[in-house]
Amino acid sequence: MYKLALVLPAFLLVAAPVLTPQQSSPNATGQNSGYSAIPVEAAKQQNPVKPSPESTARAKKWWAMDCEMCHNKAGDGKGETAKEMKLPMMDFTNPDTLKDRTDGEIFYIIKNGHNNMPAEGPRLKAEEVWDLVNHVRAFAKKKDADTKTQ
Repeated sequence: MYKLALVLPAFLLVAAPVLTPQQSSPNATGQNSGYSAIPVEAAKQQNPVKPSPESTARAKKWWAMDCEMCHNKAGDGKGETAKEMKLPMMDFTNPDTLKDRTDGEIFYIIKNGHNNMPAEGPRLKAEEVWDLVNHVRAFAKKKDADTKTQ
């Protein structure tokens, strides 16, 4: 009985975090997010790569190889793989989709993955991930510019 009195509290201390439901934590803007917790330091990271034709060209290469199958060439989330797998995808052409996301958060998601999206991890250099962040942001800007010219 004495051993049980010592073991039970230790077990509860270890098991409590596993047994209690996890809540999403606020992101850098203080809002709750459906994303697993993104470290505050990552969310605050500034994009050192300025949007440019060179950045876009580098990003398009990776986008075509790794992202387009789900997110589509246009970034509207209607890629063939996403359709086949019935994956709910974000429409990056909608300016509201990423308005509350920092570049650091987008970088973190690309680098580490999210839900069914695999992580780019060490496959890409940091600069290449920042190029992709610029490219993802550009989808909404392009749609906005297209709307204004019509």
